[in-house]
Order: sequence, then C-alpha cells, then structure tokens
Amino acid sequence: MSSSIKLNDVIYSRYKITDYIGEGGMQYVYKAYDTGLGRNVALKTPKNSSGEKRFHNSAIYAAKINHPNVAGTFDYFDYEGRSFLIEELVDGLDLSKSILKNVNYLDPHFVSRLFHKIIKGLAASHHKMIIHRDLKPSNIMVSGQFNLDEVKITDFGVSKLAESEIEGIDFENEDSINASATAVGAIPYMAPEAIDSDLNVGLKTDIWSFGAIMYEFLTGYKPFGKGLEAVRNILDGKELRFPEFVRSNVQLKTLSLQLMKIIKSCLEPNYDVRPSADDLVATFSSLCYSTKKMKIGFVSAKHGKVMNFIKGERKDVFFHNNCIYGKHPIVGDRVLFSQYRGMPNDRGFPVVRIKPVSK
Repeated sequence: MSSSIKLNDVIYSRYKITDYIGEGGMQYVYKAYDTGLGRNVALKTPKNSSGEKRFHNSAIYAAKINHPNVAGTFDYFDYEGRSFLIEELVDGLDLSKSILKNVNYLDPHFVSRLFHKIIKGLAASHHKMIIHRDLKPSNIMVSGQFNLDEVKITDFGVSKLAESEIEGIDFENEDSINASATAVGAIPYMAPEAIDSDLNVGLKTDIWSFGAIMYEFLTGYKPFGKGLEAVRNILDGKELRFPEFVRSNVQLKTLSLQLMKIIKSCLEPNYDVRPSADDLVATFSSLCYSTKKMKIGFVSAKHGKVMNFIKGERKDVFFHNNCIYGKHPIVGDRVLFSQYRGMPNDRGFPVVRIKPVSK
C-alpha cells in the first residue's frame, strides 16, 4: 500500500478508504466509501506526479463513455498535491486473477460469450473516438468469475500514462523492456504501430490487442510470445499458428474455426485491413454459442476409454471424451463444465480442465 494513504483516511472530505485493492505499473487502487452518495467506489491515484496531466486528460475522455461493459468514471480531483480518479467499483477481479489464474484456456463457447461483451464495451469507446491504448487482461474486470455476471473494461483513465512510459522503452533491448513492469505486461498485446514510433496509433490499435487477448484465452498461449521475442515477431509479421486441440473436437470445431478467423483478422499487420469494433460486434452477434452458466466440479470416475463422470449434487454428471476441450482430465482433476438435463445422468458439455492447485 502507498505509505501516504491508509485505511480509514478520508480523501477530499468524502471518500473513506476501506481497503487496498492493489497496484498496476502506473497507479495505486483502493476501495473507498463515497459518504456523499452512500456507495462503494474504486479510488485510483498515480504512483508519481510526472503523469498527472495525462491522468487528468484521460479521465475526462473516459467519463464520456457510458456502457454496461465499461467501468464508469464518476469523479476526478486534486487533493493535497495528488490526483485522484473515482471509478465504478466492480465486485470481482481482473481476467488475469479471476480466470487465467485458474485455467490455461477456455472453450469456444465461453470465449465467444466473454469477448462478445468486451467488444461491445470497446465499440462504445470507439464511438466517442477514444482509444484505450493499453487493453490487456488486467484491464478487464469480471464479477461472478466463470459466470461472467459483469464484464467491464477499465483503466481508460490511465492508458495515456502507460503509453507515456512505454514511449521511453528501447524495444531492441531486453534489459530496457524488463526494467518496466508496464512494458512487460503490455507488449504481448501491442500492435505493430504501438511499438514502431514511425507508425500512427488509431482505433484499430485496440482491435489488435483484443485479438491478442482472445487468442490467449482460446489457446493458452500469447500469440507472439513475451518481451523481446514478441516485439520481433510482431514487427516481422510472423505467421499466426493455433494449437491442434483448438480445432480437433468435432462438436466444437465449427465455432472454433469462426473464432480463429476473427482472431486472424484482428491480428492483421496491416492496420487498414483489420475490422472495426462495430464490424466485430456484428460478427459476434451472428455466432451461435451457449450462454449457459458454468460449474466447477471434479472427475469422480472413468468407465472404459471414453466415459467419464463428474461428482454431482444428486447424481454424477456424465461426459464423453468428445465433450472435452483441450487436455483430458483424469480422476481427481477439477473441471469447468456446463450441465444439461439427461437420462439417466445429466450431461456435462463442454468440459475444460482446471489448473491443479499449487502447493
């Protein structure tokens, strides 16, 4: 926690600090109680004063966006020599902490549901001609974890700060890249024009980032690697490849191929060829995917080579090997699944293995 802000401090005679949420490369984040309106909010402040003007200007831009899939910006002020941004508090965690921490990848139905929500929020910002510039899993909040009760893009108010720090990075030097936590987190999702200062950043720069995040959720890998490797692969226009398991399940193949096509279009090196956010909203709206909520269980039994069971509340839930996306779980593994009525047992589909709990 920042040493100058403590629990129970009251900022600006209104916002009482009730918890420390965490920090990013550019800011500290707190949970605060708005005594004026009687609600909990997120209170953010930059780590240093060098970027406060950018912090202010970006907060003004972010306040123009009003959409269910964008965290609302409520207030901005200077107090005792520091800048503060008041934002809608999402009762959850970012995608890195809530989802990627628990699974390596997710099935195409889940990915479709999640990224349909994200692209609608991104389209709302683009309608206002606002570029996020720093779209990545840690800047997308979810509540309800795998049920995706709420999905909200956040940190429009500090994206300019992140951009200003990245401008000073020598992208040909591994040490220069690793010296910046902001750069390390952002590079896997950065478009060519965001790395090459000779190119112009625009709305479709966010589309590249959207596609890179989507690739990671569908495959478990970052599309072009990390650090200096990613920089070189992105600038060289390295061919995008997908693991075989993405298309190997017959029941999921059609939707997987559609998502692969979307990702490839987003990660097109030629800026002008990439789709717009509105194009992608229309594309996702035409996809046929399940919106059924997910459950977490564990594999309780296996019969023969293809029949498996998940421990259920009343009866065990059956799933066939062709219901699995990715690596096959074994007895005792935790799995993520949707449950459908069946006789004599309900059926789980699709089924995704959850990462083992680290000891």
